[in-house]
Formats: sequence, structure tokens, C-alpha cells
Amino acid sequence: MLLLPTPAMKSFRPLALLATGLLLAAPLAAEPVKPLYQNDFEGVAVDAVPEGMMVMAGLFTVKQGKDGKFLELPGEPLDTFGALFGPAGQGDLSVSARFFGTKQGRKFPSFGLSLGGVGGFRLVVSPGKKALEIFRGDEVKTSVPFEWVSEAWTSLRLQLRKGKDGAWLVEGKAWPSGGAEPAQWMVTLEEKEEPATGRAGLWGSPYSGTPIRFDDLVIKPAS
Repeated sequence: MLLLPTPAMKSFRPLALLATGLLLAAPLAAEPVKPLYQNDFEGVAVDAVPEGMMVMAGLFTVKQGKDGKFLELPGEPLDTFGALFGPAGQGDLSVSARFFGTKQGRKFPSFGLSLGGVGGFRLVVSPGKKALEIFRGDEVKTSVPFEWVSEAWTSLRLQLRKGKDGAWLVEGKAWPSGGAEPAQWMVTLEEKEEPATGRAGLWGSPYSGTPIRFDDLVIKPAS
């Protein structure tokens, strides 16, 4: 027996095709980017230096706090100290970490992250200047105003990527840990000179005479 399409069937067919088309057109959920390196120090023994971390200067060791472990730089001597971590890279990378410091009167610590080895690009919180700065090696390239909060964790993210015109873009941001990460980069720099290949680094200057803590180190591909 031949079934002729009824008006109801005719109206149903386009709706079914439309629904199928919507399903086919719906974008798949993007998979989260896997870190190239990650360290929260929970698997490291207290008073030890994390395996694979290259200490350039300073007595960096893992300590235990009430909320977990962290890497600590002592409050003395008063100088700038650093350690390299993760795989070596030239660019198109993002590095992030959390920092904790304490002021003493008018004395402030400073701390930061870097990409491209010791002489690479460095994002630094300088509370004495009330600034968030980008260095290349030991030279300040650019800065923006930033109000640091003592005795609270501060998150930093530094990114180095190649722009469309061949220049290299250095981008940084800082915000209170536990709060929302700023959508926009807070300080940026454009450099035409190709960056060096090197590992990421963390840096601290305990000029206030109190320890600086570091935690949740993550390296990812640049976004």
C-alpha cells in the first residue's frame, strides 16, 4: 500500500533536517591544553630541592604549610636569587605561578617569572615601585602601575609568542590568587630580536628580610 505524505509529515521533515543540521554544525568542546610542566611540590620531601630544578643562586627548599607544601627562599641574604625549571624552549610558551611575600616597614620584596633562560624575558612585581615590569635580562623594558598586597598570595602569568608580523610579543598579568584571572594582559612588549632558547625561571629578592614562597608552577603552550 502506498502511503502519501500528509501535511503533518511534510511539516515534520524540514524540522528533522534542521535539527540534524544543527547537531552537525555544533562545535565540539575544545579539549583543555595539557601542561608541558606542572609542580605543586606535594610530592617533594620537606627541606629538599625539587628534582630537575636548577638553582642559579639562593637556598630554595620545599616547606610544609597548613594548606600544603611550597618552595621557599629565605629572607637572608638580601640579594636577587633564581631557579630554572621545566623544558627548554624559545617561545610560544606561557608560564604561571603563585608568590607570597611580606613587607617590613618600608622594605618590600620583589619576585617574578621568566622565559628564555637567565637572560630572557622576566615579569616582575616590584612593590617598592608599585609596578609590574617586564625585563629583558637586567634591563627594564616597560612597566605599568600595580598595587601589591602583603601577606597574600599573588598569581603571575608571563607569555611569549610570535606575532603575525614576525615580531615577538611578551605579555604579562598579575592578580590576587583565588580571584578571577584578568581577561586582558596588563603589560605588553613587542621585540623584533629573536628570543634565546632556555628554561623558565622563578626569581625572588627578599629585600624586606622575610622569606618568599612559590607554588603551582605551570608551563603551557601560548594561547
